[in-house]
Amino acid sequence: MPRKTKNRRRFSDKTPLSYDFEVFKPGTLDLDDVDLSVTAADRKAADAEILELQERLFELQVRYWLEKRRAVFVFEGWDAAGKGGAIKRLTALMDPRGYKVWPIAAPGEEERAHHYLWRFATRMPPRGTIAIFDRSWYGRVLVERIEGFARPDEWQRAYDEINAFERMHTDDGCALVKFFLHIDQDEQLDRFKQREKDPIKNFKIGDDDWRNRKRWKDYHRAYQDMFDRTHRPDAPWVVVASNDKRHARLAVLRRAIEALDT
Repeated sequence: MPRKTKNRRRFSDKTPLSYDFEVFKPGTLDLDDVDLSVTAADRKAADAEILELQERLFELQVRYWLEKRRAVFVFEGWDAAGKGGAIKRLTALMDPRGYKVWPIAAPGEEERAHHYLWRFATRMPPRGTIAIFDRSWYGRVLVERIEGFARPDEWQRAYDEINAFERMHTDDGCALVKFFLHIDQDEQLDRFKQREKDPIKNFKIGDDDWRNRKRWKDYHRAYQDMFDRTHRPDAPWVVVASNDKRHARLAVLRRAIEALDT
């Protein structure tokens, strides 16, 4: 008699555990829809709320340490949009042993020898800690795309690579929120000029900033593509109106607490 073979289940594209990225409908986020006139009208009240939120964040950081959970906050946005100031307020009362801020610049020689996501994979937070990225892996579809540091086929496939990278971590229990700080061109110009005059902030402004400003439309288009391709329920983008710095810092603190307090 012929030997019976077991009916073994085979993997396919319909396997329940295979990745099928749920991305919000294109246009869900649109920079042109953001009201940049919003402000924190009462400065004294805003500063008091910022302190309250910072205290709450510290409590949540302790909880994450005790429960061995981890979180990632990504910051992107226009040059001079206030990423550094928002991160400073976010971490003001946190225990420095439980978080790490990663300022991302151009990759070094060793990093260029690897896949572009390698340097970010090695910086993801251990359990019980929080990682904050000042710029991020989205450089592949932003500056590398606009400035020609990545070939069209490289940055075009990067959206799916990034979705897979982030999904790998959110499936593992990592909370992940991506902030985009949005300002208009007039506000950016004012901040650039202030930086040039301020000897303490002068190091923050350079030829690259002015060159990027000339390509505002190109970056605007790249940002919109980024939202349309990578704004997902498990790792959402939060666009923060940042012409008013206090409003932006409050918005970041509130949304960070919302992400952690689950």
